[in-house]
Formats: sequence, structure tokens, C-alpha cells
Amino acid sequence: MSYKNPISREDPNAIEKLNLKLDECERLQDKMKEVNAYYRKYGKIEGCPALTTEEGLRLAEDMRRRYPIHTQPYPQYALTNNNAEIRRLKKRIEEISHDKEVGFVGWQFEGGEAVANDELCRLQLVFDEKPTEEQIYLLKLNGFKWSPNNRAWQRQLNQSAIYAADRLGFVKPIEGGRASALQPKIETKDKGGEAR
Repeated sequence: MSYKNPISREDPNAIEKLNLKLDECERLQDKMKEVNAYYRKYGKIEGCPALTTEEGLRLAEDMRRRYPIHTQPYPQYALTNNNAEIRRLKKRIEEISHDKEVGFVGWQFEGGEAVANDELCRLQLVFDEKPTEEQIYLLKLNGFKWSPNNRAWQRQLNQSAIYAADRLGFVKPIEGGRASALQPKIETKDKGGEAR
């Protein structure tokens, strides 16, 4: 099952779809390695257990057209690009899982409210009155866009959005401090796999 359209983080099944896409890429990586190893060992593609007869014929024809530039069924760039896609998908799954686990919270600020809208996956800044030109400039500079439908300045709800709000002094929480300090903390794992 290949996903031609991008998988949006707003999609309630985003993690499931990304995992399916990751599995597909990992299977392709294993297949390409197996076919290349078979070719190195036997000097031919025919008979490779990883390929159907039809796939083998198509791949052999591709190789004839690419020779002498590429001397193996799957060129090195194909393995490298697919491996990069595997890493990208793993990172994206981790980021989306982390953001869903955090459970961001909104806050009141002087002249409005910040809403952590999980349903739309947006940090929304709702002002009582229209912001000044300078404030609008700063909102845009920090990635917020005006949404007429939601009547709010908003951007994707993630840690970066919270840090962007920290840079905007005019949306500072009424209680004082920084918006990022209000967000729940979750245990993260360092590269060695240990919780910190």
C-alpha cells in the first residue's frame, strides 16, 4: 500500500499510515539488498528468489539500458535514497508520537487567549482586538498565519509553536513566565535508550 499523498499530522491515523509506509520502505530496502547480493554472487538476475519472473525481466532490461553507468540491479543511489526515507519516516513517527503524548495546554494572555487545539493540531492565538501592525509582523515572522474560519492566528501545534509563542512578548501568560514552562513535561530517552 503506497501513499502518494503526504500524510498529514492532523490525520488521526497518521502514525498508523506512517508505520505502514515505513514497513514498505524497509521491505524494499531488504529486497534491493537481496537482489544485488544475488547478482554479485551469480552474475545474473534470473532465478533470484526475491523477484517474480516479470520483475526480473524488467530489472534486467533496466540494467541493459543503464550499463556501464550502473553495474548492479539496484544502483547505490536507490539504496541510499530509500534508507534516507526510512530515517525520515522514523523521525516523523517519533515527533508526532511525542507531540500527541505531551498534551499541550493553552493559556490566557493580556488581550486574548492561546488555545492548544488538539483536534485541528493548531496553536491558536485569539485576540480580543485586532493586533497592531507590529504584532502582525511578529506573528507572521514566527510562523503564525491568520485563519478567517477560526478567527485566530495559528500554526501547527508542536514544540516549535510553543517556543515561537515564547518569543512573542505580547502573548506572554498572565501568570508570568514563559508559555513553554506551562507545558507538561514527558520523559524522553537519550540516544543510549536510557530515560532522563
